[in-house]
Amino acid sequence: MAERSFKAEVEDLRLGAGETFTGEGILALTKALLENGVAYVGGYQGAPISHLMDVLADAQDLLAELDVRFEANANEAAAAAMLAASVHYPMRGAVTFKGSVGVNVASDALANLASSGVTGGALVIVGEDYGEGSSIMQERTHAFAMKSQFWLLDPRPNLPSIVQAVSDGFELSEVSNTPVMLMVRIRSCHVTGSFQTRDNQRPKLSVKQALSNPRSDFARVVLPPMSFAHEQDKVKNRWPAAEKFIRERGLNEVFGPKAGFGIVVQGGMYNGLIRALQRLGLADIYGDSAVPIYVLNVTYPLISGEFLQFCDRKDHVLVIEEGQPEFIETQLGSFLYRAGSAVKLHGKGLFPLAGEYTGAVMLDAVTGFLKTAAPEMLAARVRAPNIDAPAIPDLSKTVPIRPPGFCTGCPERPIFAAMKLVEKELGKHQIAADIGCHLFASLPPFEIGGATMGYGLGPAANAAFDGGGERRPVAIIGDGGFWHNGLSSSFTNMAFNKSDGVAIVVDNFYSAATGGQDVMSSRADNATKATKNPISKALGGIGIDWVRQIDRTYDVKKMRDTIREALTTDAPGPKVIVASSECMLNKQRREKPLRAAAIKQGRRVDVPRFGVDEAVCTGDHACIRLSGCPSLSLKKLDDPLRDDPVASIDQSCVGCGNCGEVADAAVLCPSFYRADVVHNPSAFEMRLAGFRARVIGWLQRRRDAKRLVFGGAA
Repeated sequence: MAERSFKAEVEDLRLGAGETFTGEGILALTKALLENGVAYVGGYQGAPISHLMDVLADAQDLLAELDVRFEANANEAAAAAMLAASVHYPMRGAVTFKGSVGVNVASDALANLASSGVTGGALVIVGEDYGEGSSIMQERTHAFAMKSQFWLLDPRPNLPSIVQAVSDGFELSEVSNTPVMLMVRIRSCHVTGSFQTRDNQRPKLSVKQALSNPRSDFARVVLPPMSFAHEQDKVKNRWPAAEKFIRERGLNEVFGPKAGFGIVVQGGMYNGLIRALQRLGLADIYGDSAVPIYVLNVTYPLISGEFLQFCDRKDHVLVIEEGQPEFIETQLGSFLYRAGSAVKLHGKGLFPLAGEYTGAVMLDAVTGFLKTAAPEMLAARVRAPNIDAPAIPDLSKTVPIRPPGFCTGCPERPIFAAMKLVEKELGKHQIAADIGCHLFASLPPFEIGGATMGYGLGPAANAAFDGGGERRPVAIIGDGGFWHNGLSSSFTNMAFNKSDGVAIVVDNFYSAATGGQDVMSSRADNATKATKNPISKALGGIGIDWVRQIDRTYDVKKMRDTIREALTTDAPGPKVIVASSECMLNKQRREKPLRAAAIKQGRRVDVPRFGVDEAVCTGDHACIRLSGCPSLSLKKLDDPLRDDPVASIDQSCVGCGNCGEVADAAVLCPSFYRADVVHNPSAFEMRLAGFRARVIGWLQRRRDAKRLVFGGAA
């Protein structure tokens, strides 16, 4: 169950020639693939490239009608390997995954693909999320494109440009026999707009047709001496063919008048630049600019002749390149040096060396450049609204940071509460983390988990500690990481090396952190994918015998006891706990509509809620330190004799019961209570509730009367 369905939107993918498509960038990307005769598509579904794999999954019926093969790959390496179909066959294929981290995982397959070259068009759509939208290390895809000589497209973030880039990418790949990367930033995925559609095209050669006429060519096998020939082919044939295509097709764009200065910008940064020029009164709402702009919709390879032509008769040129190192700025500087040009190149310095180029950063840097290159334009500019408004205050001084954390009712929270209880008893342990929601446990209030070395590599990160010691090392890994890379890399490593360590597999039934897509062990029915394959069974298959399956992580006592057993048992070999409970977000997405429908139909529905008895709560807040649930907060009482705030559960509570379980397991105060909210109660329940209300009311009135009597006597 993905967090968002595109079943309605994918119907627009059937639009034909001359019609107008309106929607998001990811849907436009999919439509462009179909219009350009793609034969197969795939990708890693857990990569948050803003739902592109979810769109493809929801469009499977249409893909099948067009004879397009769709594959949800186990990881990015498997996705990249899928492009091998375009090595020998003139078929267009596309795969997608997250930017630098996905490219890192896929690097072996991608490097081999780039070496052998392709016959058909091969497109890698990477979701570049450098900056505030990123959940990973801050790196760029550009370095890999340079290393392995992939051509890298970075189109302007509007639908016509994105759609055109798909067409250009396939043709560029075929003309130069080189795979192409199409970079789409997070904001490009969500940008909305419209474009004129074309008819969808069946692939000229489908996968089924290719299987009927197998091909092979040993010259494309990456083995000596062919691999040496591949390197020569890259520089002597593929690169010149790519440059020729880029120039003749005008893939890069020039806007604005001729002047003694100009700006070179990555295509993906174009909207930010235009907005800055608009605020300076140097561009209108249609994007017409008073400043010359050279837009690099292709950021690798850079075209020397094109750039030098843009620089002709200019004194100053600004390069807008987000991220570091400054690959583009360095290369352009080399072009100028070799040409003996006196053009002054600006870039890093006016712009920060690292970090996202937000609107404020862009405005400051462009203003600084124009003060040097064209001060008269700033002096005579048309005053734009708000340009001289007070600066935006530094909110970091007044607004507290909001680190990521577990959702309300998350079934992973009780796992780490249990670990804290065991830690209190047995002492602190060496703990390695993995990629996924469970990584939030490294933050307060749990502070469990240390380094994370990559998706599926949590247990492998503890390999140096797995030889035995006073205390066993502990590794945390999610079910998504287990199937992505963990089974083959981490757990076979533990089994083969007879590790004495402990690994906890956090099984929430989905690739939850990236949108709730199904994985091998998901317990939901899936018409097109194989689910319900137990993790414990896979572990047994590689020879790990000490496996404990827990099917309700909210049982904090059982979690605590099982973790303690794993850390103290004399059993040899790896110890693995599979802690399973459904992701609460996905559970709520499934159950809330059903519950609302049942209530609307007049059926009886009871919804559990939890609360805190203010009279019993001691106010020591230990429950919060062992839970951290967003719905569990503090409340100031009106009682002048109680200064400390008490624990309080707000209306966001989903009734998971973790707070009470933690209080019980940790022997905390018994202030938590459960109350079931009954919708559409029966007549008997209504009468019973009325009777209870009358009895409670009578008792309250009697108590109040006694207070008045004793108060008067006093």
